[in-house]
Amino acid sequence: MLNFVLNFRTPMNKLYLKTQIAMRQAGFPTDLKPRENPLPVNVGKIVTVPGVRRCGKSSKMEAVVNELLAAGVERERMLWVSFDDERLVRMSSGDLDLIIEAYREMFPDLELSSAYMFFDEIQLIENWEYFVLKLYKHYSKNIYISGSNATMLSSELKSALRGWPVEEETFPLSFREYCEFKGISTESYLESDLAKVRGAFYAYNNEGGFPEVVLTPNPLHKAKILQNYFDTMLLRDLVEHYMISNIEVLRYFLKRIMSNLTKPTSIRAIHGDVKSRGLRVSKDDLYDWANHACDIFMFIRVPNFSKSLQKIESSQPKYYCIDNGLRDAVLLPQSNDDGKKLENTVFLQLYRKRTPIDQIFYYQGRCECDFVVQRGVDIESLIQVTWNMDDEETRRREIEGLKEASDLTDCRNLYIITAESTEEIELDNGSIIHVLPAWRWLLDR
Repeated sequence: MLNFVLNFRTPMNKLYLKTQIAMRQAGFPTDLKPRENPLPVNVGKIVTVPGVRRCGKSSKMEAVVNELLAAGVERERMLWVSFDDERLVRMSSGDLDLIIEAYREMFPDLELSSAYMFFDEIQLIENWEYFVLKLYKHYSKNIYISGSNATMLSSELKSALRGWPVEEETFPLSFREYCEFKGISTESYLESDLAKVRGAFYAYNNEGGFPEVVLTPNPLHKAKILQNYFDTMLLRDLVEHYMISNIEVLRYFLKRIMSNLTKPTSIRAIHGDVKSRGLRVSKDDLYDWANHACDIFMFIRVPNFSKSLQKIESSQPKYYCIDNGLRDAVLLPQSNDDGKKLENTVFLQLYRKRTPIDQIFYYQGRCECDFVVQRGVDIESLIQVTWNMDDEETRRREIEGLKEASDLTDCRNLYIITAESTEEIELDNGSIIHVLPAWRWLLDR
């Protein structure tokens, strides 16, 4: 009897689906703040929108609906289903056809080929890609799908969808978008406006770029929202999806990776620490958990640069966090983490702006360089990040790290990103290091 209860699945109700579809249609158009990179419209492709939870994927798809409605497309042609719903998340792949049946019954005279279909957080349904492919081949050429799992980025997905998807990876707000959300002009050269931009940078470096958080005025509410985001990622995206039972060890493990921000991370060393605390978990589990945390976009892994592929693969990676505010809300750091958060901010901008042929590494030899940006076979730029260069030892370390990485890679495009400094430093080989304040570098188009 117990097994029967555990395996019992309530059949999906078409009336409930119709209600959800009608409610979404009635709610359009929505009031949205524009993002830098809007989704394409009428491209005749499956548009995939991967990214971390709550970063604005749904809003980007809603912006497409707004644009279509403004162009005169009837709201009945908008089929929107959000699978991040307590009842819909329990659907099986076999239930997905009920969505189309319900929609057809609602609008029997509407040609499905004229419909625009939006499926939000669809990765929660197993084998969803075959449903989407069937829709694309036989019904609609205007399909948008969002998801909070890196399977949306995988070559397997592109293979399953026969090469038809257009990928539009989405991130928390960039600094330019943050200023737009705050009503701060980034195009003015007036000193009063530049002062506001500089002040916004300090806030952005601390609270990050989740849209809901940015638009929330109360700092205590911001922290609560971010803690809820983390708990949802932990419990739904990791524990439920990957069937992890050791929740408290998983929570500690994620915090350990967050606390090690900007440094190479040894899973082996974390395993030893966990064992010393009397907690039981296998080393293989920790490696799997690190991969899963990257799959849900909580972290982004950065390898050590080498001209040897074998050394790259065997090196200890760094893990950057998808959002500074999320990290602060989880760790509640007691010490000044401004420098670490600045490096994380710079990395996120590099990752956000990368081209399909870009790779980002860190360099560690005799000295260190924070970021090596490779474009194709060439090293495009070398970047150091430090809060300030007032201390002579810090200044020497940052310059020597750039010089060593420059000599190794023959790259002469050198930068040091700081909180405020502007300077040019000439090296012995004639190269120039451009020292820039982060707020200006972040706004560089």
